[in-house]
Amino acid sequence: MATFLRPLSYKYQWLYDTIATLAAIPVGGEKKFRQLALKNLDILPDSRILDLCCGAGQTTKFLINYSQQVTGLDISVVSLEKAKKNVHQAEFVEGFAQKMPFSDNSFDFIHTSVALHEMTTKELEEIFKEVYRVLKPKGIFTFIDLHQPQNLLFIPPLTVFMWLFETETAWQLLKTDVAIKLTKAGFKILDTQLYAGGSLQVIQAQKFIED
Repeated sequence: MATFLRPLSYKYQWLYDTIATLAAIPVGGEKKFRQLALKNLDILPDSRILDLCCGAGQTTKFLINYSQQVTGLDISVVSLEKAKKNVHQAEFVEGFAQKMPFSDNSFDFIHTSVALHEMTTKELEEIFKEVYRVLKPKGIFTFIDLHQPQNLLFIPPLTVFMWLFETETAWQLLKTDVAIKLTKAGFKILDTQLYAGGSLQVIQAQKFIED
């Protein structure tokens, strides 16, 4: 699936940014969209935060307002070069989300923004295991991504968007209960919220450690 617009949106930053801005309108704009998954979290200036699949740093630029220790991880060298120019306050590392180049218990918070829908079911499971590994005990994993709309009015626009820009993995995510997969990976679900008629989901999960 997807059309010629998908590769163009990755090639031209202005096109990607325009799409992101339009998509964020239902939740109050991009600034609010990028921070929805961080609501009510106790993030300190020295908290170690990982922006997983950071792309060109679209969310990283908001994360640096919370902490002075922000790292972005992405497999795309081109995106990372853009991220370094856009957010020079953060550190950026090249690597796979399924096999992160970090030691165990490295981060207090790990966040990913609209990246999980690019992954297959198997890749999601591998990523959740890695997130669990590199999070500190009781660390928090947060994400915002696509979800099957509950409000019928949001089904047509989401369908058009996915037809134009997304692949089969995005359609598969709509059928996936991410909370169950996180629980199987060892996480405790702290909060789940739906936005934009249910077409966006936010989950906050904690690395569960038995006392």
